[in-house]
Amino acid sequence: MLVEFGKANLIQKARKQPDKVKMVLDKIKADGLMPTLETVFNKLGQPLPLGYCNVGTVIGIGEEVTGFSIGDRVASNGPHAEFVSIPQNLCAIIPDQVTDDEAAFTVIGSIGLQGIRLLKPTFGETIVVTGLGLIGLITAQLLKANGCNVIGLDVDDSKLKLAESFGIKTFNPLKADPIKAVMSLTNGIGADGVIISASSKSDDIISQAAQMSRKRGRIILVGVIGLNLSRAEFYEKELTFQVSCSYGPGRYDDDYEQKGKDYPLPFVRWTEKRNFEALLNAIASKNIIVDALITEKIPLDNYLEIYGQIGKSNSVASLLIFSESSTPTSKVQVTKKEKERKEKALAIVGAGNFTKMTMLPVLKNADIKYIVSKGGLSAKSLADKYKIEFSSSDYNDLLLDKEVSTIIITTRHNLHADMAIKAIESGKNVFVEKPLALNQNELNQIIEAKEKFGVNVTVGFNRRFSPHVEKIKQFTPTSARKNMIATMNAGFIPENVWIHDLKVGGGRIIGEACHFIDLLAFISGSEVSSICMNALGTNPETTTDNASILLKFKNGDTGVINYFSNGSKAYSKERLEVYFDEKTIIMDNYRVTRAYGIKGFSKFKSKLDKGHKKQFELLSKNPNLEGELLIPFEDIVNTTKASFAAIESLKNNAWVSV
Repeated sequence: MLVEFGKANLIQKARKQPDKVKMVLDKIKADGLMPTLETVFNKLGQPLPLGYCNVGTVIGIGEEVTGFSIGDRVASNGPHAEFVSIPQNLCAIIPDQVTDDEAAFTVIGSIGLQGIRLLKPTFGETIVVTGLGLIGLITAQLLKANGCNVIGLDVDDSKLKLAESFGIKTFNPLKADPIKAVMSLTNGIGADGVIISASSKSDDIISQAAQMSRKRGRIILVGVIGLNLSRAEFYEKELTFQVSCSYGPGRYDDDYEQKGKDYPLPFVRWTEKRNFEALLNAIASKNIIVDALITEKIPLDNYLEIYGQIGKSNSVASLLIFSESSTPTSKVQVTKKEKERKEKALAIVGAGNFTKMTMLPVLKNADIKYIVSKGGLSAKSLADKYKIEFSSSDYNDLLLDKEVSTIIITTRHNLHADMAIKAIESGKNVFVEKPLALNQNELNQIIEAKEKFGVNVTVGFNRRFSPHVEKIKQFTPTSARKNMIATMNAGFIPENVWIHDLKVGGGRIIGEACHFIDLLAFISGSEVSSICMNALGTNPETTTDNASILLKFKNGDTGVINYFSNGSKAYSKERLEVYFDEKTIIMDNYRVTRAYGIKGFSKFKSKLDKGHKKQFELLSKNPNLEGELLIPFEDIVNTTKASFAAIESLKNNAWVSV
């Protein structure tokens, strides 16, 4: 699916994702055509790692990981790579009786196993498997080992023949009526269950499954097919239908997959990892045969022999073989710099969308020596595109390099403070894309380290660098008392996204609304003295994306920040209003600013400009952050403390001093 999507043209991509087309149209209305097209093309150009399962040997173990030792042979869920970093719940130890080749089937075989778990077959039942590709062939064998009578359906005679070698009764729907065949084999009763592991856009497969099922039969969908169901077919037999979700319980649960929080076995018997282990035990006991499914084994360097033929060949299972002589390396040299640096190079940690679409296009002429990402792929791709000398997956490479003077941190929020402290202690200047810290303890450590090591620290509060904000600042005297209202039509983000996790993203106030605290403080020319926040609800972990924040400044100014996620995406994302001395300035989404009652200033218009361009141009010209800082550190500390105070205010239902 991924390969075919990557080869498709723009029209074909749009047809495959009509829901995304509507999102693009809404974004055009809010942000304009060119910014939207730039975002879309950057997103479509993002490389995606391919692969299902890796088999290899453990060479390193995280601090909180249990159940593994150096040298263990393991199978893991992850992309094709010679060296991978895998959470412990997505990794299983391989029994001695299982070869590396056999263990490569662990993860994809668990997809079929989870379908069987949902079907709940009993000994002696007749189960039909529709689609005898890799998953279907493994599923059929697992059902047979479970004591079921198995019937396999596929339009490929070579796969039918392979299934027959495992003792499976098979039919080709193009050559025989599958409904009559199943009815004949079950004495007119019908199948007890049907597992669909086929891939087709046709609705015929689900209709055939219903017609060949007995009354109160069960149908499980593992593959991808047309799903226009006939109510009559399901109603008359009172059939049940369920879609299977990948490898089992834990799939797409960040707490389970990434944070290692297991489900209690007495309550969730079969999780993703326990399904992996069960599949490996089935291979070890020879209850299923997987080595017969291997169509080809290809050295990594010849990967196009597999990926170049996807959709065209009759391959069942293809294995990529990695070199046994490889040694772990975190750093890859992409280009070679000719000029001497004199300890003024930049390094970037984090290769996500912000780095790719916002930062690097502006920093393209800067002297960047490193770009680092956890997985390596995104960093290498961006290093190629922007001629960055090294890509790496190890943060320590930057800390030890004397030519690097400033480190730019654009990782997930929970990593900001720790990375900043390590950089400061290594004598590096630091630019942190907001927020600087997620709690007061982290902030105190950063302040202490900065004072001790004497380096410069700044944060990417870019809004103050927008030409619209600079225009407003120009016409609002510091001496004038101001009322300011900033409205953020932030848009809905599902609760399971990391930004809502207070330990990872800090929530949307600390993680995002800090931009607007800094913005109002910049226009005021004064620090926040106290703050009060109200929200739709009272739980700061789930309600901070629909909140109103009142701010008092030391000079007497007042501000309101409306941070809402329940508005229309077709409406402008950000709006700023400033009232002072019988004058008013309204800024609409960094595109149009109108002034009322101000002599010599009535309207300023530009393309969307939130200030990123100027911010990173200044950083590029001054990589050591010498002289006048981008943002005074005292302002950064005040804004960060104010964001913490907003959360405290919501908890205590009171004003909080900053």
